[in-house]
Amino acid sequence: MFIDTHVHLNADQYDEDLKEVIQRAIEAKVEKMVVVGFDRKTIERAMKLADEYDFIYAVIGWHPVDAIDCTEDDLKWIEELSRHPKVVGIGETGLDYHWDKSPKDVQQRLFRKQIHLAQKLNLPIIIHNREATADIVKILREENAASIGGIMHCFSGSVETAKECIAMNFMISLGGPVTFKNAKTPKEVAKEIPLAHLLIETDAPYLAPHPYRGKRNEPSFVPLVAEEIAQLKGISVEEVGRVTSANAIKLFGIQV
Repeated sequence: MFIDTHVHLNADQYDEDLKEVIQRAIEAKVEKMVVVGFDRKTIERAMKLADEYDFIYAVIGWHPVDAIDCTEDDLKWIEELSRHPKVVGIGETGLDYHWDKSPKDVQQRLFRKQIHLAQKLNLPIIIHNREATADIVKILREENAASIGGIMHCFSGSVETAKECIAMNFMISLGGPVTFKNAKTPKEVAKEIPLAHLLIETDAPYLAPHPYRGKRNEPSFVPLVAEEIAQLKGISVEEVGRVTSANAIKLFGIQV
C-alpha cells in the first residue's frame, strides 16, 4: 500500500482522463491520495474530489506565488471549508522566492496567517519552499508551528535542514526528484533521514520520476519514489510503503 500525500488531481492537465488516472493509481496499490488546492478554482475541485471518492482527501490553502491575490474573504472561506471532515491539512503555503509575482513581505504575512489558521483548526500545515529556506525556518520557529507540525512538501534541502524541520515536528516528503540520476542531495536525505520521518508524494502533474521525467506525472508513479528510497536504504519497497503510509495516516488523522 502507498499513499500519495501531495497530488494535484484538480489540475487542468487531467481534464480529459481523470477517471483513468485514478484507476491506474488504484491498480498501482496507491490506496489513498491527498489532493491539494491552493487557489479558488483548485480548492473547489479538491473538495469535489474528496466528496466523490472515499479514498481521496483534501488539503486546502493559498499558494505563496499568488499571495498578492489572497483576500481576507478567501481566508475565511478556507477556514469554513476546513471544518469538512475530509479536509486534513492547510496548504500548500510557505514562501517562493523564485517567482516575483508576490513581494516577499506579502508572502510572509500570508504564510503567518495560514500557520495561525492551522493552529486554530488543529490541522497540520503543508509547506511549499522555493529558494526561501532560512526565512521559512525562521517563521516556523517564530510562530511556534511545532505545535501543529506538518509536511515539508517535495523537500529539496540538505540533511541538516531536514533535521531542523524534524525537530520542529515536520515530516520530510520526497517526490520524483529523488529518482533523478543527478539528485545528490535528495538521495542523501533519503538515506540519512529515518523512515519514521518520511512521506512520499508525486506533486503530480509536476516532477515526474525517472523514467518519466519531463512527462505528465500521475499518482500511479508514487511507487517509483518508494522503490528509490528502498534501494538507497537497503530495505524492501513494501517496508517503505508500509511505514510512509502509517506516517501519513497518523499525521493527517485519517480513519483506516
